[in-house]
Amino acid sequence: MSEHHNSGDAAEIRRLVAEAVRLQSDEAFVGLHTDDVRIVNIAGRRVRGRPALADAMSAALASPLADVLTTVDVEDIVFLRPDVAIVSCVKHVHDGRDGGAALPASGSLTYVLVREGEWRIASAQTTPIIV
Repeated sequence: MSEHHNSGDAAEIRRLVAEAVRLQSDEAFVGLHTDDVRIVNIAGRRVRGRPALADAMSAALASPLADVLTTVDVEDIVFLRPDVAIVSCVKHVHDGRDGGAALPASGSLTYVLVREGEWRIASAQTTPIIV
């Protein structure tokens, strides 16, 4: 149940995570997710489904949140089944906004990915790391 059991899928998963970072300010980001995706962001907001994700993303990009960018380091990939993986990451928050409530500098990000032909994000939750 470790990353080494399927190195080809692990490489695809790492590419998906990198693509999610690259597209974080692009509407194509939504297409990386399953139709019924569940997301809890670093501020605790829960989003259910691709349409809600698209709406939340549009609203964020039209606000000062557009100046908050993140990078992600994958720490571990565990395959629960050949088509389901849990990916443990550290998310680094680069808050470029002036003023306003500060976001934590980092968070523990957990993805649940499913393979639907290609790997897709079925769930993502970020918990702030308080130091």
